[in-house]
Amino acid sequence: MTRAELGSMSILALAHVGDAVYELLVRSRLAREGTGKVIDLHRATVSIVRAPAQAKAAAAILPLLSEEEHAVYRRGRNSHVNSTPKGASKAEYHAATALEAVFGWLYLAGERERIDALFEAAWEAANA
Repeated sequence: MTRAELGSMSILALAHVGDAVYELLVRSRLAREGTGKVIDLHRATVSIVRAPAQAKAAAAILPLLSEEEHAVYRRGRNSHVNSTPKGASKAEYHAATALEAVFGWLYLAGERERIDALFEAAWEAANA
């Protein structure tokens, strides 16, 4: 997609795509690392893709974002959501939405190398 097309998309649509991208990256990493049983993979995935863990990851990547990526992040953080999940503060949920929006935006822009670089920083933060 072009930058103009991406700019006209709803930020929550970008976060929707980014949620899937981020979870797939987490699942792929856990599978490569050889976590045993499927239930263990699932539990590990859930612990990393929950809003509090994503908020921690968002804080880690924030200093690494370009100006354009930071604009997407701000739009995601400031988006209006109707509810927050149990176990997450409103601030954590907004940061998680911002993280997902950035990953969705990068994915739709075809920026795979950038996704991988930011995911590495997010992974380190999530597992620190």
